Amino acid sequence: MKRITVVTGHYGSGKTNLSVNLAINLAQEGKQVTVVDLDIVNPYFRTADFKQLFQQNGIKLIAPDYANSNLDIPSLNFDVEQLAAEKGFLIIDVGGDDAGASALGRFSAALNSYGDELDMLYVVNCKRYLTTSPDQALALMYDIEAASRMHHTAIVNNSNLGSETTPAILEDSLSFASEIAQKANLPLMFNTCPEDLAEFFENKNIFPVKIFVKPLWEQ
Repeated sequence: MKRITVVTGHYGSGKTNLSVNLAINLAQEGKQVTVVDLDIVNPYFRTADFKQLFQQNGIKLIAPDYANSNLDIPSLNFDVEQLAAEKGFLIIDVGGDDAGASALGRFSAALNSYGDELDMLYVVNCKRYLTTSPDQALALMYDIEAASRMHHTAIVNNSNLGSETTPAILEDSLSFASEIAQKANLPLMFNTCPEDLAEFFENKNIFPVKIFVKPLWEQ
């Protein structure tokens, strides 16, 4: 995993759950980790919701002042450029779609300057509205790139139906993700899989994840 990881995708694709898992895994390896909640659009299901979990694992959380409040103000009170220059790993959880990625655009020049130290991951979920086909997912990816003035470096397949996810659903999503990666000329970094289903997918480039982000009726 590279030192700076930017995580983008469609609303509900699972960006935040992936970001939390990446951060926890690094922290458990003894790495210094900072997570930036760069979502200025959606007040729900965001990395700022996991402040206590991050504290327990020694992870530094940077989020807008209004996060987890009843305010919805599209402003940032921190400097991503400065955070990128600090030691340790930096994970940036970007708001959904091109609207959310616009906040990333103001830091594009600084982040792009890190070159080989930077990954920008596009998270896809074939079970989400408006990204049910590879071409739809690709169109959104290019919209995000235009808004952020940055280019993705890899695809992450996070196709799921929440608690209703089955091995068959995950199996069916593999060709979907591979087609996106092929058309985008990008590597498929991995396919996520709930930890309790990982045993079904040996030798299929699986990244087991804990499900931290859950709808209210599953909590």
